[in-house]
Amino acid sequence: MNLRKLAIKIILKRASNQKRTSELKADSLEKHFGELVFTKEVMRKYLSKNVMKVVERWEKGEKISLDVAEEVANAMKQWALSKGATHYTHWFQPLTGLTAEKHDSFFTIRNGKLLSSFSGEELLQQEPDASSLPSGGLRSTFEARGYTAWDPTSPAFIYGNTLCIPSVYISYNGDALDHKTPLLRSIELINKYATQVAKLFNPEVESVKPTLGPEQEFFLIDEAFFMSRPDLVLAGRTITGAPPARGQQLEDHYFGSIPERVKNFLQDVELEAYKLGIPLKTRHNEVAPGQYEVAPEFEELNIAVDHNQLLMDLMDKIARKHHFRILFHEKPFARINGSGKHNNWSLITNTGINLFSPEEQNNNLRFLSFLSATLCAINEYRDLLRASIASYGNDLRLGGNEAPPPIISVFLGKSISKVLEQIEKEKIPENIAAKEEMKLNIPRIPDLMRDNTDRNRTSPFAFTGNKFEFRAVGSSANNASAMTVLNTIVADKLNEFLQSVNSKIQEGKEKNIAIFETIKEFVIRSKNIRFEGDNYSKEWFEEAKKRGFNIYYSTPEALKVYTHTKNKELFTKYNILTDKEIQSRLNIQLERYIKTMEIEYSLMNEIIRTYIIPSVVEYKHKLAETMRLMKEIDMHDSKYEYDLLTKITSELRSIIRRIENLETEKREVEQIQDLYEKALAYRKRIFPIMEELREIADSLEARVEDSLWKLPKYREMLFLR
Repeated sequence: MNLRKLAIKIILKRASNQKRTSELKADSLEKHFGELVFTKEVMRKYLSKNVMKVVERWEKGEKISLDVAEEVANAMKQWALSKGATHYTHWFQPLTGLTAEKHDSFFTIRNGKLLSSFSGEELLQQEPDASSLPSGGLRSTFEARGYTAWDPTSPAFIYGNTLCIPSVYISYNGDALDHKTPLLRSIELINKYATQVAKLFNPEVESVKPTLGPEQEFFLIDEAFFMSRPDLVLAGRTITGAPPARGQQLEDHYFGSIPERVKNFLQDVELEAYKLGIPLKTRHNEVAPGQYEVAPEFEELNIAVDHNQLLMDLMDKIARKHHFRILFHEKPFARINGSGKHNNWSLITNTGINLFSPEEQNNNLRFLSFLSATLCAINEYRDLLRASIASYGNDLRLGGNEAPPPIISVFLGKSISKVLEQIEKEKIPENIAAKEEMKLNIPRIPDLMRDNTDRNRTSPFAFTGNKFEFRAVGSSANNASAMTVLNTIVADKLNEFLQSVNSKIQEGKEKNIAIFETIKEFVIRSKNIRFEGDNYSKEWFEEAKKRGFNIYYSTPEALKVYTHTKNKELFTKYNILTDKEIQSRLNIQLERYIKTMEIEYSLMNEIIRTYIIPSVVEYKHKLAETMRLMKEIDMHDSKYEYDLLTKITSELRSIIRRIENLETEKREVEQIQDLYEKALAYRKRIFPIMEELREIADSLEARVEDSLWKLPKYREMLFLR
């Protein structure tokens, strides 16, 4: 029995033994929510009142002194020990896209006795290696010193038996080596300018925080299938695989009944997530078979990013306990829906006002100020926003099956678009109703309230009522990269908006007139970025080119825009990233792209030579033997077998020829020294041959006798639970 058949046997046995687990109870969720988080409520139990007052001033930017850190560290230690923790770590987010941690024990031996200790210095700072993690040229192998520093704006938590302290990660020279450092800078930046603009309407506003609600899509497959596919184990996606007769074309999986085994997994995820303070709200089947989604409530952006990174790690661990493997790759299965991470982003004042909500009937100018500034930012920096979501996996996803295309545009909906058209004609817009009544004329069914915007699932950046949904972010990505860019470009335009308004006021214009005129200028300038139609249509691609849009189909091309003078000046002007840090990130992403393609090249070579060719040769032998036996017994009508053998032989020769061609191309590409040129060569010279190889391999899979095919097929991986 081959591994594929053994995997199916194991999974069928699991399915027959699957038992319903007890449902989550509301009282248990309330009891456990946040129990593993060092919240302010917990702090108040362990800290003196004087220190607690200092802690509460951290939100306003007050620096942490060592004496205060000493008391906080002792409180953290006592609380962590009471929860069963034995170690602590600075939990940080290097440029691998994952999280990192180095565990130290709370316990030391003194005079033969085991004592617990955790100092303020240990809370504030640790020293991990800064040369083994990606630095993009900022660090050499012999320059290993780096630092992590506590981020008190994101609460510490216990994961397993370890106290995790969210931290930034920098080099010995102070260069940012992580995602969190520039993210925090961008949060402070948008707070500064959004607050100043908000004060034009509400003088009592003291601060503005960006919020985020990231929807997380993923696939679940049984670990027996996963372990039978070397491509899934090492690349997270299938390098070959013929489409099944039934995929998602019946549209019956989306929002369908969640399979019992999957529901058991999701319930365990929800409970553990609640303990860690992650406010999961939604769970459902996604469009593709085997694909699902979870989504939290909105949180402060920094915490939301941390929670999403933690959630992915948590889901991976819990999936293994249920004998699943979770796939966060953007396109693990060809020709069906890919996975994204829809970033729902908004701005909230400390007084509770959503600055993107048009619900406040007398404050439409405020809403339109922030809307027009955001539109202007997306229009001017659309290429940079495209670069912020670039990755090899996302290249495979963008433009297909509900994923937006690689063209950045903004969808607003008819109601908001109509208002902007009125502004262009110098008309003061009417009040913008957030919802309007929609009569159904069905007895006993209440009338519905219709939102002021529809949903455009093909749009990469859509306004959805009181927030923007950035749909183009990939499912495996760290949200910080895209959110850092978004915060920065919007802050830049809010700064420009404020300067324009103040300049007009100094000219003697009344404040509201100055605001309206600036809104109008921004609306006209950003008109190019607005598109209300089908982003998949051929007409839109042609229209986008007419509008002067660059269309970056591949990651190397998209990443290059980081080096454009305008974009570098943006980051350096606001101290979000230095020139060196920008270049280092470009180098890291290009290296990652190259290494990913090298891994997939090796996998393609291995799978074709050790799985596919042997299966095809065995089937050829079987067909030839059948033809010989038919001839021996005077049955000469073997045209079908002959035609099939001829076709398979032709495809086998073709696949061998392309493999040899691929190896030749690979040797030549390896000689290229420049990272950008090398990544581009992989995309233009290696990737197309691999796609041709896949097409032939998938054709052979559809022809070779089923019992001889060794790799699990799509119909099994996607439908067997």
